[in-house]
Amino acid sequence: MRTLSYLLISICLTFLSTESYAQKKKTVAGKPGTFNPAARPKNLSDTALLELVQKQTFRYFWEFGHPVSGMSRERSNVAFDYGDEVVTTGGTGFGIMAMIVAAERKWQPRDSVASRLLKMVKFLSKADAYHGVFPHWLNGATGKTIPFGRKDDGGDLVESSFLFQGLLAARQYFNADSNLERELRNRITGIWDDVEWNWHTRDGRDQLYWHWSPNNGWAINFELRGYNETLITYILAASSPRYPITRQVYDKCWAESSHFKNGKEFYGVKLPLGFDFGGPLFFTHYSFLGLDPRNLRDQYANYWEQNVNHSLINYKHCLANPGKFKGYGENSWGLTASDTYNGYNAHSPTNDFGTITPTAALSSFPYTPEQSMKALRHIYEDLGDKIWSEYGFTDAYNESQNWYATSHLAIDQGPIIVMIENYRTGLLWKLFMQDPDVQKGLKKLGYESPAIK
Repeated sequence: MRTLSYLLISICLTFLSTESYAQKKKTVAGKPGTFNPAARPKNLSDTALLELVQKQTFRYFWEFGHPVSGMSRERSNVAFDYGDEVVTTGGTGFGIMAMIVAAERKWQPRDSVASRLLKMVKFLSKADAYHGVFPHWLNGATGKTIPFGRKDDGGDLVESSFLFQGLLAARQYFNADSNLERELRNRITGIWDDVEWNWHTRDGRDQLYWHWSPNNGWAINFELRGYNETLITYILAASSPRYPITRQVYDKCWAESSHFKNGKEFYGVKLPLGFDFGGPLFFTHYSFLGLDPRNLRDQYANYWEQNVNHSLINYKHCLANPGKFKGYGENSWGLTASDTYNGYNAHSPTNDFGTITPTAALSSFPYTPEQSMKALRHIYEDLGDKIWSEYGFTDAYNESQNWYATSHLAIDQGPIIVMIENYRTGLLWKLFMQDPDVQKGLKKLGYESPAIK
């Protein structure tokens, strides 16, 4: 069975980039054509470069957020049959974590960030939800569902888990005894408590399903079986204070599939779990924006070993470059899902067409710091004229095709900020792991970690 991610990606292939927002209309970031990538600062230290990349990328969420809801736009360009109002549930979760970084690093005042988050949470409180579960896409002005596919017009449990990973981190961070931060925490708790995670077991089965729709029921019929990016969904479903799943669902659904256990070596590196060669690198990022993999283990794996080894396999594949693609090397690597020259695809060592995606190496800083820094130096100093923008790096490039993206995607920009921060300070890992509900959920599923008290 193919990973759940590939189902969504096959749908995404229909959305081809057409016209950038910067070309179409004036944005908060400025008038079209005013940003000059060649004017970027030179000769920066490693620390200064990391800070610049985080801060510049953050502009995507702060300046380009939807003006009504404050939520994160799906992408920075208009795509086929897509519309200007599309905001992303999961990408907003990543953006929330980026906003925590902005408050901590004082790129924006703490109360300004808290106010923006409160605006978003108030919007979500009135937006469409299905048994407390949000759809993949919402209209950022009205809160109404925008279908992701013909039958995908209801609750999306995985996208909602990415959202709540961010919201729970925010609930921990904004802990001041002020009216603003108290209301933010209370409202987050309200929508968190309302999510009926156990509804997605379909009447108590030992299985967890991705989608439910009031119009199409369980028609998509997609079980959350690992190993892939949806681990965080199980963690949060077990952590729910009102509608939790049982341990049996984790053991009998997530951990039972043809692509869960691996144990083989690729490029001399052992891979405990997952597809051969590991699959796209976002498997090591999305669930672990908040979930701290350091010394995290259960009966199935040590998740630090899993993520480090997956990242190294991806890196070594690009060094080996069996496809003989132009530009691959120790300073240009990283295969994950992104835009590409002919649409959108989930790039990996077994699905490699020469497209390098900056978020792959940059979001892997905790796992491969030396290799990631070389990649950062290269794409900033050598390719910056082509891919550095007002919102950080554009989504991808393919030198064999002489193609450089002009687009940005929320789900790619967010992990860059968050995972670089986790590499630098561990901030989001600390916040998420100290949440009392998360602690209970991890214990229920049999996890061990120094962060579990």
